[in-house]
Amino acid sequence: MTTERKDTPFEGSDKDLLEAFLDYHRATLLQKTAGLSEHDLRRELTPSGTSLLGLVKHLAYVERWWFQWIHAGDEVRFPWTDDDPDADFRVEPDETAEQVFALYQAEIERDRAIASAAELDAVARRAHGGEARPNLRWVLLHLIQETARHNGHADIVRELIDGTTGE
Repeated sequence: MTTERKDTPFEGSDKDLLEAFLDYHRATLLQKTAGLSEHDLRRELTPSGTSLLGLVKHLAYVERWWFQWIHAGDEVRFPWTDDDPDADFRVEPDETAEQVFALYQAEIERDRAIASAAELDAVARRAHGGEARPNLRWVLLHLIQETARHNGHADIVRELIDGTTGE
């Protein structure tokens, strides 16, 4: 797993810029988790039970939801249910950090391929929230926002673990 993060370009097509910003935030999450033990990755240091590994797992399923389920219309599975809506944040005892990171990487690769094959104005095959079917531009913007927001959570959790701070 690489934690290399490329600076975002100052110019390019809208699609290139959106994809670059999303990749930047994806890499940021991996940097926030780098070098920690399995124990530290699983540590829940907030009252809500947030862990770094739980954030990675959650973002893997967020990627799957928006790109594969909503945009592409693929038949894919999710861990949550109506009775357990936050299951994607929970790392199960039989799940390893290696498995969770592999899941995240696999979702990113699949989602890059989906985005690469579509135009920004391509409308999703499935609706979200009733009749709304977002276009790819909206999905990319939403994933940038979602990943960046959770990177803020990762900043705090990482600092609580070992004092590491930074972009």
